[in-house]
Amino acid sequence: MSGLRPAVFIDRDGTVIEERVYLSDPDGVVLFPGALEALRTLRDAGFALVLLTNQAGISKGHYSVEDYHAVAKRLDDILGEAGTALDGTYFCPHHPETTGHCDCRKPGVGMYRQAAGELGLDFEESYFIGDKLTDVVPAIELGGRGILVRTGYGRELEGDAPEQIAVVDDLQAAAGLIVKSLGR
Repeated sequence: MSGLRPAVFIDRDGTVIEERVYLSDPDGVVLFPGALEALRTLRDAGFALVLLTNQAGISKGHYSVEDYHAVAKRLDDILGEAGTALDGTYFCPHHPETTGHCDCRKPGVGMYRQAAGELGLDFEESYFIGDKLTDVVPAIELGGRGILVRTGYGRELEGDAPEQIAVVDDLQAAAGLIVKSLGR
């Protein structure tokens, strides 16, 4: 036994909350139907819940780091009030056009490795969920399982998903698939 925990690495925009281009206003945080239940299901199944999000709007000057944190706090408050707090939240403020290459921007694995190191997570027992291929293909490199959701941009991208990436309607369906794979 490694002592490491399995996790579900989850994208924010288009996966947990409705996609808003360059979301900078906490009032714009709207959870997808079933998102709270899905997170609760995953937590009850023993997974750490880790949110990872690319926030290129910061480096592009569309909003500030403070704006990002205000939106993140609003989501944390909603989840906390529902008894489904996240174990960790990580964001990349970079974009190659404005800041050059970085290791943290998905599909790079920098944020995943940081989360695993800080939270004691086991990639091979983990799942990677998002509405973009950049959210889910890190599973291939890190040894976990990727699930593309059709919410957000997922419906447009599902035809390009590698065969080892599962495709489901939404976060709730992803949670159901994960629990079913556990034999529960």
